[in-house]
Amino acid sequence: MSVKTLADLQTPALLLDRTRLQANIDRMAARAAELGVALRPHLKTPKSVSVARLMQRAGATGFNVSTLKEAEYFHAAGIEDLFYCVPFAPLKAARAAALVADGCNLTLMTDSLDGARAAVAAAEALPDAPPLSFALEIDVDGYRSGTPAGSPDILQAAGLLHDSAATRFAGIMSYAGASYGKTPAEAADLTEAHRQQLAATRALLLEAGLPCSMVSFGSTPAVLHARKLDGISEARCGIYAFQDLFQAGIGACRIEDIAVSVLCSVLSRQPQYNRLVIDAGGLALSKDRSTAGKPFDACYGLVCDADSGEPIDDLVVTTVSQEIGLVSSRSGAPLALERFAVGGLVRVLPNHADMTAAAYESYAVVDGSAAIADIWSRTNRWDP
Repeated sequence: MSVKTLADLQTPALLLDRTRLQANIDRMAARAAELGVALRPHLKTPKSVSVARLMQRAGATGFNVSTLKEAEYFHAAGIEDLFYCVPFAPLKAARAAALVADGCNLTLMTDSLDGARAAVAAAEALPDAPPLSFALEIDVDGYRSGTPAGSPDILQAAGLLHDSAATRFAGIMSYAGASYGKTPAEAADLTEAHRQQLAATRALLLEAGLPCSMVSFGSTPAVLHARKLDGISEARCGIYAFQDLFQAGIGACRIEDIAVSVLCSVLSRQPQYNRLVIDAGGLALSKDRSTAGKPFDACYGLVCDADSGEPIDDLVVTTVSQEIGLVSSRSGAPLALERFAVGGLVRVLPNHADMTAAAYESYAVVDGSAAIADIWSRTNRWDP
């Protein structure tokens, strides 16, 4: 590895603090053990075998993926228990079946009766393919997708998946997306509502003679604030490994827990506008503004010291174009411009780690210093 220090990197570059990462992984593993559930981490944020290995050592036995390309990438590395937990598009059936035929323990997901019908038809149209396993998403809060809890479609969809020789019915799942933006107490209440509705749905399925071994529940804030997860077989969480400014704002972590950041070069100083220009814009940082309108609004990212990763006063990236970011103080206080030489380095903490990391092919791994400990690859995009 020729890259040894931050100064050896081409900017913008994606940094991953291994010390913070490991602490985040250990914290969630301990939380899942406390709640008595298996932990199935979501790999859509890190998209990295190196990160998955750390999670395995902490006790994870299975993982979630958000694309079939991720499933292929992790399967190629020998990671076999994968849940592709995005509503299934029938045109992907042959690609999924190829993974299963190659030994991958892949579970797919559909979120409706129509989806179940389409999944069965697609699976039955594949000659000599192995059966495809499906979970059914239950909508318990109207956040995004899923069949509403209590709907008669649940039994029909599960029955279709169970009865076809080309498919298997694995169980049910829900996504606690509405837990984002909630207080810890509100997230705990939402989690309990999810738990009860999933338990009721499982009882309904078992009463109808249908199997339901999988009762899968997620999000990071919901699991962190859950009072109990009785009746849940596994917790799905993803952002917890990296964390970000939105998670810190809602109390799911602290600023000092955020493990991923973007290393940027200072391009110019503009005293007339009380700002700096950096080489990280909307593509390098993303234009995710999930903190907007909140007391913890960080504009397009929180600016930190390059070596320590500690925030610098109240500096934020206020504006982005494609490849350029403008840095100023949130309060309007004058910047100490002499502190920032042209060609100097800063780090930026992201609003939403998933979106920011998606722009990069690898992580420069640090251990709380300016030294580069390793380079870890990641997978991106959707193509086979």
